[in-house]
Amino acid sequence: MILRLAFGGFRDKPWRSVFLLVGFGLGVGVMITLLAIGEAMVLQSKDEKLVGGGTISVLPEGLSLEVMKTGGVGGMFVSIANARFVHRQVLASPRMADVVTAVAPQTDGVLLYLRSADGQERPVRAMGEIPSATRAVGAAPELVAGTWEDDAFDRRFLAPSAAELRHEMDRFHHTPVRVDSADRATWGEWHYFNVLSADATRWAFITLAVGGDVPQGEWGGQVLITTHEQGKGGRRFERLVPRGQIALDTARADLALGADGVEVLPDGRYRVTATAVERGSGARATVDLIVSPQDGAYFPGANIGGEGLESGYAVPALRAVASGRVCVAGRCETYEAAPSYHDHNWGVWRDVTWEWGSARAGEYSLLYGRVVRGGAGAVDEPIFVYLVDSLGFAGVFRPRAITYEAGREIVVEGRRVRVPARGLLSDVRGADTLRIELEIEDAAGNKSEAGIFLQMKGVARISGRIGGRVLRGVGQGFFETWR
Repeated sequence: MILRLAFGGFRDKPWRSVFLLVGFGLGVGVMITLLAIGEAMVLQSKDEKLVGGGTISVLPEGLSLEVMKTGGVGGMFVSIANARFVHRQVLASPRMADVVTAVAPQTDGVLLYLRSADGQERPVRAMGEIPSATRAVGAAPELVAGTWEDDAFDRRFLAPSAAELRHEMDRFHHTPVRVDSADRATWGEWHYFNVLSADATRWAFITLAVGGDVPQGEWGGQVLITTHEQGKGGRRFERLVPRGQIALDTARADLALGADGVEVLPDGRYRVTATAVERGSGARATVDLIVSPQDGAYFPGANIGGEGLESGYAVPALRAVASGRVCVAGRCETYEAAPSYHDHNWGVWRDVTWEWGSARAGEYSLLYGRVVRGGAGAVDEPIFVYLVDSLGFAGVFRPRAITYEAGREIVVEGRRVRVPARGLLSDVRGADTLRIELEIEDAAGNKSEAGIFLQMKGVARISGRIGGRVLRGVGQGFFETWR
């Protein structure tokens, strides 16, 4: 009976019957395809190689596991910026020890070009893993023969010594080829240190810099020391160094400017020596300090100018102590475990201004900054705030702006300039909040083509909440802005 009705319907309405038959076939085919995809996804979810052998995979934002598995076009040229920092200070940090047992950095299918001795280039696909880490997450391959163990480079990635860590983030650079010829003369790079007296009324800024078209063009170096006493202004000492007396290394943090320089000691501390002369008086200032960074209190280094500006910045010692002497005109002040700080800047400095600040606020140390460049290659970076505590990296915030309240006036080369009395930064990121209040106690200014550069000293107060913990702290800091 059913067959008779089916054939009868087909004879009566043949085209409608064909249409329904094709539609039913397509529906069945789609269902079969979806079931097959579902089964494949279930199998892939159990694939240890897909998830690196662990229970959680960390990938660059916007990249799917399926793309990584199949090697799609979207998976090419992918990397995680500052992967060493992410591994050490985020995933494998002591802060995560109660939830993370093991972390294994891995990369697969990376396109590289192999250049042979005859000058020919060949594309190759490469992968990278660290044997001990891969074993720890249960993804080690089965060895048919030989051994597969960590080498010195693997160890340095996972757990560098203090000195290796300093050289990694604090190394020097040559002026990049991609920098326009008009900007090459404005390339500059420097080590910067500051040290604050026990009573927070005296401090010194020490800069050892190189600049110009390094190393083949016109370039040289400078030693700059400024000493300050609250309420009494500052003194500036400088010395130029010809390039023939400069030694720098693109793989190390060490810098020699004649007899002065910065040296990373085997235990990771910095030896800083500097000599400079005050214009006019001819008075000499000398510095001989040992700066000891606190473990975990560092900013790893990043391009802070975006694509429109070559501008890099690293802070190997966001929180440190310094011991030694700073002498001015034969009178010396001795520092013993005094609050100190060290950063490293490099980049093009034509038409560039910035906001910057660093402070200790109780158990926390903070860093904030932004870069602005005018002219044809305009850059207007948003502010970032970076926090560390005794366990290292604690969080990042992005306030929309820093608001200043004007205070007293100072005179800079005959020009009266209003100096901020207070500053405010605040941000809300989900359940995390941050408020930074700055109280300016002292300020000094210098005139340049970009405007009046203000260096300020004062107190920072932080409040808020991060990761469910209350943020609270007060302490001394140094801040910079332009007018």
